[in-house]
Amino acid sequence: MNVAPPLTATVLVVDDTQESLRFLTDTLEAVGIAVLIATSGESALDLFGHIVPDLVLMDAVMPGLDGFETTRAIKATAAGAKVPIIFMTGLTESEHVVHALEVGGIDYIRKPIVVDELLARIRVHIANARQAQGSQYALDATGRSLIAIDANGDVAWCTPAAEELLGAFVPDWSQHDRVLPEILRAPAARLLNEKAVPGTSAKAEIDEDRSLELIVVGRPRGDELLVRINSIDPQANIARLQQQFGLTQREAEVLLWVSYGKPNRVISEILTISPRTVNKHLEQVFEKLGVETRAAAAAFAVRTISQ
Repeated sequence: MNVAPPLTATVLVVDDTQESLRFLTDTLEAVGIAVLIATSGESALDLFGHIVPDLVLMDAVMPGLDGFETTRAIKATAAGAKVPIIFMTGLTESEHVVHALEVGGIDYIRKPIVVDELLARIRVHIANARQAQGSQYALDATGRSLIAIDANGDVAWCTPAAEELLGAFVPDWSQHDRVLPEILRAPAARLLNEKAVPGTSAKAEIDEDRSLELIVVGRPRGDELLVRINSIDPQANIARLQQQFGLTQREAEVLLWVSYGKPNRVISEILTISPRTVNKHLEQVFEKLGVETRAAAAAFAVRTISQ
């Protein structure tokens, strides 16, 4: 018989019943999980101000702030937005299960609890959450302006660079609002409605000289659209690149459009020069920046433009 290895994790158990708390604490600690306890929704929210667990086991029915209200409140916080919450419920009506998922629960388990089933679900959801967070951290570290939009057109998450970029146009906006800024809603809706493939773009016009471009990167999960956001302000950005790297006007123009993710064919059409000439300018750019790849040159440009 295969025995699962100990799970290094911290789980918050929210339940107002001492018998349930004792049973769950003994069960989880037996497999190496550190257990935090909250006997009410209010105390669970207070605890989130001090420590963020890897997962929450939430009792649905509690006096005062019940499990549904508590989950909704946790998911509205920056700390709790990405923490998986499994509901424990003796309720059998399907509307209660639907309600649990609507307020942010990721799964549910019926009472009386079957230990093996509970531990299996905990392991799966913690592993999935860690993988998702690791993937997002890797994207954050690239410095790119990336935003994930769910099927309803709301913000699932975005990188710090994207939040900073959008903040320059909408100062009071934060990704924790979960709602896209007004200027992006129409182009985002077009990309969602058209089931756009990677490389498809849509623009949000800011004024005569500036715009924001949304370019589809892919669909990391079936219900999410991953989009890169470019701030299109060519003249200002070209001047920055020229000054920073000692580029000619044309070299800076080529590098700018490379940083926007455009291939040589598209750059040649924008600048009305041949693809071969684009490539020659790019070779000069590589030499002046001391890089060997298109991706590295684009990374230099993105950092310079975003400063």
